Amino acid sequence: MPFRLELETRALKEFKALPKERRELIGAVFDDLCRDPRPPGAKKLNGVDGWRVRKGDYRILYTIDEARRLVRVYRVGHRKDVYRR
Repeated sequence: MPFRLELETRALKEFKALPKERRELIGAVFDDLCRDPRPPGAKKLNGVDGWRVRKGDYRILYTIDEARRLVRVYRVGHRKDVYRR
């Protein structure tokens, strides 16, 4: 059974602000996360409850709720900016 994907408000704004070709690449990653929230290359974040997956120079930060079968994306952006609060 696939996972549902939710984008927090901040992540949605960051996603919409990306250039079109980047949005298409990141959108494909979102589809993959629905099928497998821990794809090859996904890493657990240190110090916070969350995971990250990379696509080129861009990162997607998210949490996984196994009980609700939910992947919640809370940040999308370039690697130089995405880890800053």
